[in-house]
Amino acid sequence: MARRPRAPSSSSSLSSATAPHSDPRATMATAPPRILLCGDVLGCLNHLFKRVQSVNKSTGPFDALLCVGQFFPDSADGLDEVADYIEGRSAVPIPTYFTGDYGVGAVRFLSAASKLPSNRGFKTDGLEVCPNLFWLKGSGKFSLHGLTVVYLSGRQSSGADESGIYSEDDVGALRALAEEQGIVDLFLTYPGVSCGADTSNTPPVVADPSGCDPLVSELAAEIKPRYHIAGTKGVFYAREPYTNNESLHVTRFLGLAAVGNKDKQKFIHAISPTPASMMLSTEIRARPPNTTMSPYLLGEKVSHTRETTKRPSDSDTQYWRYDTTQKRQRQGESDSGRLCFKFTSTGSCSRGGKCHFRHDEEAREQYMRNVCFDFLNKGKCERGPDCKFGHSLAESGASFPQNERTQSGRGRTERSCWFCLSSPNVESHLVLSIGESYYCALAKGPLVPNHVLLVPVDHCPNTLTMPLDTETELEKYKSALNIYFKNQAKAVVFFELIFPQSPHANLQAIPIPLSKASNVKRIFNLASKKLGFEFATLNPGGDSRQGRQLLRSQLNSTSGMFYVELPEGAILLHVVDDKEKFPVQFGREVMAGLLNMADRADWRNCKVSKEDELQMVEEFKNGFSEFDPAQ
Repeated sequence: MARRPRAPSSSSSLSSATAPHSDPRATMATAPPRILLCGDVLGCLNHLFKRVQSVNKSTGPFDALLCVGQFFPDSADGLDEVADYIEGRSAVPIPTYFTGDYGVGAVRFLSAASKLPSNRGFKTDGLEVCPNLFWLKGSGKFSLHGLTVVYLSGRQSSGADESGIYSEDDVGALRALAEEQGIVDLFLTYPGVSCGADTSNTPPVVADPSGCDPLVSELAAEIKPRYHIAGTKGVFYAREPYTNNESLHVTRFLGLAAVGNKDKQKFIHAISPTPASMMLSTEIRARPPNTTMSPYLLGEKVSHTRETTKRPSDSDTQYWRYDTTQKRQRQGESDSGRLCFKFTSTGSCSRGGKCHFRHDEEAREQYMRNVCFDFLNKGKCERGPDCKFGHSLAESGASFPQNERTQSGRGRTERSCWFCLSSPNVESHLVLSIGESYYCALAKGPLVPNHVLLVPVDHCPNTLTMPLDTETELEKYKSALNIYFKNQAKAVVFFELIFPQSPHANLQAIPIPLSKASNVKRIFNLASKKLGFEFATLNPGGDSRQGRQLLRSQLNSTSGMFYVELPEGAILLHVVDDKEKFPVQFGREVMAGLLNMADRADWRNCKVSKEDELQMVEEFKNGFSEFDPAQ
């Protein structure tokens, strides 16, 4: 049986292993490597290798087999089968690598393998257990036929059986690897990841967060592999590709079932990826039509209570929006998570790349909009009411001021507000309709065409503190938008984020296809679970007026809230604790996920020219005029 020889080589945990060729292209003959992937083996080696030989004969040859999940059996009944291969009575057909170093017999066989002379020293490309069978121990990074492979072996500590448990050092090594240059092709983990529960085709067993390890999700978000391979609770699941924060390439998640499962779920899968080091930049950037936003953008705020997985933290944690990519701090770089005041305030820093503080364009933009530097840097401001600057971030859809940071005495006054119609900073060409108490405007950088905002005419921090008699006009606008979009076979989702010191209120209104309407509640509930809270349903019957009355009764001056009005009228509410760092773009990001528009989750990716905005406004006005309550 023809096949390429095994070609990885080892390295330290903080640098990539390379094949014994001076040029990575030398590992590629005439075609990309062909790799087989497998889920939990559970000691069923005869079944697995019989299937491998069959596939290899019909569609091979394949270069390697990568096994994720539990490799050893659940009971002693399967030990003889495993022993036959390890002790040489049966042959492993192709180079096989496994990460699930737990199960019955794992300690016995792997302890013996660790003592072999050939396995002494530090190796990340696998300890040879027997010919063609390699144990990927702990965590590491190596090159396999030109592919960069990163892995986390073992599982999360359960407090019971402590064999096959990954350590803090294993996780720390991966965090350091995530900071290195280059793209990881394959990331192998045990079946502890919750990935894809935010898409419409997710199997129910995958959507269930029980049994998932949030740390694996966090590592996947940091490492940003092209392929993430893991087990998924006994089913095969190929998630739609998703984008990565601050990276150009997409990630494909593949979950594999257990070998020989009774439901006949797919347990072996073939891929043939071209190594990233061999790809053109245009190929790296390619995004399939079904690409979604990252499932981890809404779940990066994760609390780890076990000591072996706890990350350094303090009471001055960065605000959520600016803290999603913090890595394990290196020695001598304890300030790397804090903002550079020089850069934030002036746009430049003489220290450049040698600066130990963070140069963040987003933070600078917010600073130029009169947002407090301490709030951006620490997530809080100790000056309290004495501070004359803003303590909340602009939501998507905001029309941003063009002038420099306002004078300190003005704070968030009507003159500096980009929603007040009397302000010189308002982009009045986006206004669609003006009523007595509310006006309707096109959102800046709309998620979808005709994404609009309902905004109080008066400078008011939220719609719930507006006078009661203004509710009638607000309901008229909402009703008009519902009718207008219903004629286009669309439904409307309304949502608002409120903080104690919110700037000018804006109620977002996003039209969606009617076919998606039934999924809105489900996807918001899934997103909330990722952040560790559950929505309360205020008005199950769908009476919107009753729902807003209940919202007013829940509002107080010390906490914020996020609420979303579903197409059927029911309102989901989350009261935001004063110490909770709630994602400012939560509503838009969830809607982008629902609509499979990952690249539009950030409003800045959706900005258009003023000429295009004027055309969009004119088209909306023409269609909306017969429903406009202001006419």
